[in-house]
Amino acid sequence: MADRTVAEHLAQVLAAARPLPPVVVPLGEAAGLVAATDVASRVDLPGFDNSAMDGYAVRAADIAAATAQAPVRLPVIADIAAGDAPSRPVGPGEAARIMTGAMVPAGADTIVKVEDTDAGMPFVSVLVATSLGASIRRRGEDLPEGGPVVAAGTVLTPRHVGLLAAAGHAEVAVRPRPKVAVVSTGAELVAPGNPLAPGQIHDSNSHLLAAAVDAAGGHTAYRGSIGDHPDEVRDLLDRLAADVDVVITSGGVSMGVHDVVKAVLRERGEVGFVTVAMQPGKPQGFGRLGERGVPFFGLPGNPVSAFVSFEVFVRPLLRRLMGLEPAGAPTTRMRLAAPLRSPAGRLQIARATVDRTPDGGWVATPVAGQGSHFVADLAAADALLLVPAEVTHLQPGDEVDSILL
Repeated sequence: MADRTVAEHLAQVLAAARPLPPVVVPLGEAAGLVAATDVASRVDLPGFDNSAMDGYAVRAADIAAATAQAPVRLPVIADIAAGDAPSRPVGPGEAARIMTGAMVPAGADTIVKVEDTDAGMPFVSVLVATSLGASIRRRGEDLPEGGPVVAAGTVLTPRHVGLLAAAGHAEVAVRPRPKVAVVSTGAELVAPGNPLAPGQIHDSNSHLLAAAVDAAGGHTAYRGSIGDHPDEVRDLLDRLAADVDVVITSGGVSMGVHDVVKAVLRERGEVGFVTVAMQPGKPQGFGRLGERGVPFFGLPGNPVSAFVSFEVFVRPLLRRLMGLEPAGAPTTRMRLAAPLRSPAGRLQIARATVDRTPDGGWVATPVAGQGSHFVADLAAADALLLVPAEVTHLQPGDEVDSILL
């Protein structure tokens, strides 16, 4: 059977994903999540005419002739702080001292900055004529009651959270972070920090993929490793499928006699295992688990293959579950600093370090170790270079689409 293209496999993945049902969360938990509905303001912003300056609330007509040589002297009939409700209006020939953010009293139509007065009490001398309406923030000028606060599909930043609070909302309906289980498979795996016996390696994939899930906006609800016993693998996958939104395994999906994940899931007909025309990441498993039809990814066991597969296939699905467009990471055109060979008929996703050019462009240097087991070179890379399937040779100076890491 011919290899699938990357686009074909991604289309199958995304066909299995729908945005998660909305949940209502307090504002303190909303940053980074996606608004599930349009939200309107419950109040005018500002909610009342207020002062933009520390100064004096006056009538503009009373100070129209004020100069430093001939100041206008007014009695101060009130002292209004932010949060105070003015007790009386300002009449002709009167002033009220007012602080920034305080409600403008009835009768006043202008704020004179304190710097333009002698700052006096109980009388103030105004030294500058001030125009009508100066330094008054009008009710609703920022956002009227019923005006739009956020639209459905907006990724909520701290700025949006602040606006929601100002608009009278203590909570908001959002798409939740997908709960993801990450499982490394293989009898050779040992938890980091523990000594290694001959033939054993530390489990790095579960940590790599869990960190990638969280960085992509998901929530790692389970992370662990499991050996090669079919019953244990079967039981764990059943338990996870009942509790999470996505299950990701790494390892056990290739052609080896001990590739237990592939054997367990194939016998139940829940997951298909295919080869995809990409390097690294050729063997891929995808399907649904359990009664809930939870999306399942069976990623290759080599760390670079697992990471690249996550970026190409898992990240877009997580975005769709969160209510976002399922696009992968944005690409940037980069100029190569060194030659690069690529296998015919496969999308090669090469790792590279990058530098900026004086004109603001990017220059990429492929890392020395392009094998799918080179975790040190993966960590050193700043970008993934996307070499099309029909391209086999690239020379210094050639440009290629790239994903910044």
